Parts: sequence; structure tokens; C-alpha cells
Amino acid sequence: MQHQQALLAALAQGDSEALDARLPQIRSADLADILEQMLEDEAQVDSALALLKSLPMERQASVFGHLPNDAQDEMAGRVEDAWLSRILDKMGSDERADLFKVLGDDRKEALLRRMARREREALKRLASYEEGTAGALMTADYVAIPMGLTVSRAMMRVRQTAPDAETVYQLYVVDEQGRLAGTMSLRQLMVARPQATIDELMIRDVISINVDAEQEEVVRVVARYDLLALPVIDGDARLVGIVTHDDALDVVESEATEDIHKGMSIGQLEGGVSRVPLWSLYRKRVTWLVLLVFGNLFSGAGIAHFEDTIAAQVTLVFFLPLLIGSGGNAGAQAATLMVRGMATGDVGIKDWGKLLGRELLVAGSLGLTMALAVAPIGVMRGGEAVAMVVAISMICIVLFGSLLGMCLPFVLDRLGWDPATASAPLVTTLIDASGVVIYFSIAALILTGS
Repeated sequence: MQHQQALLAALAQGDSEALDARLPQIRSADLADILEQMLEDEAQVDSALALLKSLPMERQASVFGHLPNDAQDEMAGRVEDAWLSRILDKMGSDERADLFKVLGDDRKEALLRRMARREREALKRLASYEEGTAGALMTADYVAIPMGLTVSRAMMRVRQTAPDAETVYQLYVVDEQGRLAGTMSLRQLMVARPQATIDELMIRDVISINVDAEQEEVVRVVARYDLLALPVIDGDARLVGIVTHDDALDVVESEATEDIHKGMSIGQLEGGVSRVPLWSLYRKRVTWLVLLVFGNLFSGAGIAHFEDTIAAQVTLVFFLPLLIGSGGNAGAQAATLMVRGMATGDVGIKDWGKLLGRELLVAGSLGLTMALAVAPIGVMRGGEAVAMVVAISMICIVLFGSLLGMCLPFVLDRLGWDPATASAPLVTTLIDASGVVIYFSIAALILTGS
């Protein structure tokens, strides 16, 4: 806030010396945050643009690239094509493609006409990949070295291409058709004999991923093999780009946020919660809440069905929230473990049988422990018969809830739905209805013999 106020004051006063003194002290990512806050106030939009344009062109592109897509779109709509074209030229290829996707068709055509043919085709190709795939995540700014070069000539190649590359720590060797043939680190190249050939030094067993692979798979490969960058190939094994570790981290954050939202039955939000319009926030939350309201009607129907049992033993009502709450908690725990395990690749559908056996043992032990804990309260409130009903019901409800929570993600995955949809609200609603039936069925059997 202090930086923002000082920058606004300098802009309002036209104090170029103060701007020149303060701007270099602020990192591009932090400056992008300041601009984003300014864009939220319509009265400060022009100041935000003036502030951005006061920077050197390369710094403008860096700051602009750190802005979220909605902020980029808003600023792009207020500037001329010439300026936006210069910004695109200075941005990384992946950031350029992301910005290009959010622009309108007329604006895209206007910008493409200002580009050289080679850059235009490269941008259109990168922007054509489906969101959520390696192709949409990758950058085309990498260092590629042809096979057959000596180390000295390869070093010259690195010097020529390094200024525009996203990273130079990992180098990629390609054959005459552009197919990925090997990889090597910059350190290997620097310490090798100048007369040695790249073919002798490169690692041929390269870890790569297909351009159509899902971004979750990209993240798993980067994390599993501790890669600085992951090469991306097409169907003909040609190298078309790389995914750097920082882009993979962005995906991790995005996927984790999405799973957390789904885990509480909230639709995917475009942007942060502070930037989402109220109507959109309402719409993303209301659907599942209304559906779960009707799901809870089954709980009411179950209670209505056992009115006679409840009238004969009113004490049973005391334990109802405790039992169905315990079953819901156990089910939500099991569902969370399975959803996260499936997201990280720790478990899959092939592990279902083994996991079912493990869950039976764990859930049975949990239910028994909780039953022993609540049985004394049952004796005090309603006598030994009620205590037996409560204890048996606790074991059955916790066991049922845990197995439901464990199995539901696998069922949804089998149906082609996101396992994260097996959220805590959904699981607890299902267990509430079934728990009522289980509890009062056991009560009717033991207490009334019917």
C-alpha cells in the first residue's frame, strides 16, 4: 500500500524523478500486484496504464506477463494495437499465447498482421493447443542443438539462442527432422573438451511428454524426476517446446485450489475469490447446495418412517446427530484420502480391491473405538438396551460411511467424472440419509423386535 500511494502521488504530480527512483526497487511481480489493485478502481485505470507505460519496454512486458488474464484483457482493451504488439514481441512465447487466447477475434487479426510470418505461425500454433494440456502450458523458448556439432560450435549456438530462451541450464539435441535425440546440461557442455562432439556427451534416454498429455501428468513427471524443464514432443517425436518447473508449480497451485473448491461443492472460479463477481460466486455455490437440500429430504423421510420407534424411545433422538455426524466425518476423511491419492497418482482403479480390504479393517476399528466411547453415555441416558443400539449403530454407520467415502471417488472416475466431486458435503448428505435408516432399523429390531 505504501508503494502504491507513493507511486500514485508521483504520477499525479508528474514527478518523473520520484518514479525513476522507486520503480527499480519494486520487483515485476510486486508491481503487477499494485497494478491489479489499481485496476479494481475505475478511477485509477488510467493511472495504472500510465505507470506501466513509464517503464522500459522489456520491464513492461515482464510486469504485464505477471498480471492475471482478466487484468491483461482489461488493459489490452484500453491500449492501441502498436503498443500491444510491442508487448507481445517482448513476452515469453507461453505468456504471449495465453494473452492471445483472451483477446477478441478482431484484435487477434490486427495483431497478427503486425507480426512476421514465422512469429505469426508460431503464436497461432501455441494458442491452438487445448487448455489443460502440455501444449497449452509449454514455451517454445528453449535451446536446441543439432546433432553432430562439436562442443565449441555448440557453445556458439547456445550464445546465439540463450538471450531468448526461458532456461539455458538444460539443452536439447535434435536430429535433422527436429526429433528429440538427447539432452545435456550446460555444465556438461562447459567442462567438455572443445573438440568432443555432442553425440558423445548427450544423454539419449530422455524423459519427455506428449503435447496432448494432461497438465496433471506434466506435474507428476516434473515432480517425480526433479526436472528443471520437461521437453514436450508431438506425435512424430519432434521437439515442440518445454515446460519449466515454475510453470509446473503454477499448475500445482491451480489444481490444488480447484480440488479444494470441488471438495466443498463449489464450481470452478475464474480468478481469485476477491475478483469474482457476486452473481458468479452465487451461481457457483448454489447448484450443489440446492441439490443437497433435496438429498437431505431423505433423512427426513427416514425419520418419518420410524415415528413409532422414536415415540416409544424418545432418548434415541439424543444420539441421532452424534451418529450421523460421526459417519459423515469418517466418510469425508476416507473420500479426501482417496481423492488426494488419485490426484497424486498414489492410487488407481487397480488398487481398489486392496484398498477396500484395508478400509474395512481401519473403519471397523474406528467404529468399534467410537462405539466404546459412546456406550457409557447410552447407558446413562437410556439403559443397556439403548446403549447396545447406539454402539452397534456407531460401528455400522462409521463402517458404511468410510466404505462409501472410499468407493465414491473410484465410481465417479469410472463414469468419467472428476473424483474431487466426491466432496465432503456430498458424502455427508448421503451418509446422513443412510445413517438415519441404519440407526432406527437397528433400534426397531432390538428395542421392539420388529
